[in-house]
Amino acid sequence: MTDIDIRDDRPRGRLEAMEDGAAVGMIGYFVLDATPAALVAVHTVVDEGHEGKGIAAALVRHFYGMAASENVPVVPLCPYAARWAQRHPEEAPVPAADLVMAARRQLESEPHRW
Repeated sequence: MTDIDIRDDRPRGRLEAMEDGAAVGMIGYFVLDATPAALVAVHTVVDEGHEGKGIAAALVRHFYGMAASENVPVVPLCPYAARWAQRHPEEAPVPAADLVMAARRQLESEPHRW
């Protein structure tokens, strides 16, 4: 993987992979408005020409690390993040079913954001 800096832009709901000052990939996410809270990954995108460098995996791994440091679970609604979580169960605890349902409801109530 190239030299990537990962930055959290929480107000915009973006975890961005930066290379030479430019965003080359990101996870779109939101914070679940429920108790307990959770970080919800909605989609992961890597710019054309940057695929295959491990950027998406680095973003998802960082996302799970952020959640762990905040002591909240991750709900991976993003298909890529969900597949990554299945392949890395030691790093990606399975969220409770009620959190997944709450995340889906919140996402459906705000489709314009995604």
